Amino acid sequence: MKKSIQQGRKKASYLAVLLALNSMAANAEPNDAAAVNQQQELAEVKVKSTYQAPQDGYQATKTRVGKVLQDPHEIPQAVTTITNSLIRDQQLGSLKEALSNVAGLTFNAAEGGRAGDNMMLRGFYTFGDIYLDGIRDTAQYNRELFNLEQVDVLRGSAAMLFGRGQAGGVINQVSKMAKLQDSNKVTGSLGSYDYHQFTGDFNKVLGETTAIRLNVMDRSEENYRKNPANGDRPKIDRDGIAVSFGTGIGTDNEFFLNHVTTSTKDDPDFGVSFFNKRPVNRTVNGQKIDDSVYYGGSNNFDNSNTSITTAIFTHKFSEDTQLRTQIRDADYKRAYWAQKPSATAVPTANYENTGAVTRQMRYQTQTLQSDLSTKFELAGFKHQLLTGIEYLKEQNSRTSLLDLDSSAGKFYDESVVSSAAPTKFDADNYAVYVQDTITLAPKWDVLFGLRRDELRADYSSATSPKLSYGENSYRSALSYHDTPEAHYYVSWSDAFSPTADLYQLTVAPLPPERSKTIEAGAKWLFFNGDLAFRSALYTTTKDWERNTDLESTASVLTKKRRTNGLEFELAGRITDKWEVFSGLALMDAEILEVAENINAGVLTSAFAGYKNQRARNTPPVTFNIWSTYKLTDQWKFGLGLEAKAERLAYNPSSPTAGSTFTNGKFDPNTAPGYARLDAMLAYEEKKWGVRLNVKNLLDKTYYDALYDNGSFAVPGNGRTAIITTELKF
Repeated sequence: MKKSIQQGRKKASYLAVLLALNSMAANAEPNDAAAVNQQQELAEVKVKSTYQAPQDGYQATKTRVGKVLQDPHEIPQAVTTITNSLIRDQQLGSLKEALSNVAGLTFNAAEGGRAGDNMMLRGFYTFGDIYLDGIRDTAQYNRELFNLEQVDVLRGSAAMLFGRGQAGGVINQVSKMAKLQDSNKVTGSLGSYDYHQFTGDFNKVLGETTAIRLNVMDRSEENYRKNPANGDRPKIDRDGIAVSFGTGIGTDNEFFLNHVTTSTKDDPDFGVSFFNKRPVNRTVNGQKIDDSVYYGGSNNFDNSNTSITTAIFTHKFSEDTQLRTQIRDADYKRAYWAQKPSATAVPTANYENTGAVTRQMRYQTQTLQSDLSTKFELAGFKHQLLTGIEYLKEQNSRTSLLDLDSSAGKFYDESVVSSAAPTKFDADNYAVYVQDTITLAPKWDVLFGLRRDELRADYSSATSPKLSYGENSYRSALSYHDTPEAHYYVSWSDAFSPTADLYQLTVAPLPPERSKTIEAGAKWLFFNGDLAFRSALYTTTKDWERNTDLESTASVLTKKRRTNGLEFELAGRITDKWEVFSGLALMDAEILEVAENINAGVLTSAFAGYKNQRARNTPPVTFNIWSTYKLTDQWKFGLGLEAKAERLAYNPSSPTAGSTFTNGKFDPNTAPGYARLDAMLAYEEKKWGVRLNVKNLLDKTYYDALYDNGSFAVPGNGRTAIITTELKF
């Protein structure tokens, strides 16, 4: 009852906002020719401003993933961008759904409190490499797309640019910003398994250089899996509101104040167990246990509240020189109670046959980041200089929930914690960085970058109460621009990864993670720049790879690991009617040296048999393609394929062979490969449209996420049909 009242109030508040904005639009004056001309002139100024304007199509032409606004074609590293058009056509709701379009990326399920967005890129973790508008957004929660203009993925080590870099790459979410153009759009969607979503995007010009933008979202859905004992299904229930206020837009002094709040009230799903090294498919006590069986229920919960406020000020000294400063305060609260699946016991109505996983956590950050970029000539050479400073304050507290009534089925309340002392850390991160791109000749550029990171952290752990790291990260590249349409490059990076939430229970100080990447790539533009094609050949080596489990006493997973890979990507228009977005990634991931950990003062090595084995959750091949074709001016048809080869699931830091080896042979749990089809049919007018999306068109059973230590696999959704109406005014 309480939940229904809250939802009613929430929807009522959204309706009030819509009515207010509609009234504002109705009462706005400029009907005269002078006002119209003024708005047209301001729109032209906006193109030159420092924020990203929305892009029309699947090929991105602007990105800030390299710290400054630039064309991704010019960046000497592999870059993948999920544009707003792709998000819209595929009817995507979450960041996880969007990243399914990124070749070489896989998903992890919950582990050690890291339930939420948890991806691997090029075979390496990205939990420390998720960013929002260039600022670290590492908290573990489920991110939504309603307030994002695009998602940029900068592949390879990027610690010189961002600090604390993992080996796979950076995932940067780009927020929707206030703009100098009145526009309003609302969408409503209904679909299978009680899917429904409402979104609103409203922008109002308040003055010559001032505007405000509001984005709202409410989304809920279930899936095909069900607990046979109580009929409950996993559920997603999420909402959000975001405001962007901008003034001085397009001038030499530009200021934005952004705020976003999201909340989730999910019924979480830990997936299914493995049996005989494959996802369970057997009968226990007359009950079939397979991918369709859900072990939780409506009493479980995954509730979170995220609040992020960011102020951005940009001062242009000239067209070539600007100072951009961001200040952010972020507060992430989360509590959950989930059920572990079982391969030996059938689910029950009160979940008493499986283990409960509980957590209550709060993560707070304050960030100051300032970048100065300029262009100049020195000693006969052209320079593009980027330099900056960064300060990040982290405070984290987490504990488990109290079992209120174990005899009645392990019931928990998100506000009632256990008597155990919470696990805490308090960290200060400092950084300074500089990068210079020098034009050696008309077609040749060379890039050099250096970053210094210092980390100081205090912990509640008695075994490792303090952490202090300070090291350099490096980045360099050589680019050859044969023509404006062809860019060839070789890049190298050596990245240091100090992260407070990765080192908490290291019993004795061990060397920090470092990642070295060498990449050779080529980028081409075809059809007058409408179609972009890129390729990249790389090798990445990571030393002292850490565990994602925040409370693991054996924090090191491998001492040395390497991924060699080859990637291809295609994005843009082939003709005026035909668009495509596609990627192919080939990965050879191997453990070169097994883990070393210090437990109770004793050095413990992982089982020697893990050496030279394929790394977990890193398929040798991934492929994706999404293509749309305009049948007429109004009708558009789309078809997509996502495919991954089999992935391994095991814990490489175990000191014994365990069940991962059978008769001395490497035989880990394995998630089978899969290929999934999606389709779309849309009818679009200038002011309105209707779209039908069918996800997993052939209703294939597949597993899109693996639990880190290899125990569970989470099935993807079954066939889901969604119809969406869109109104612009």
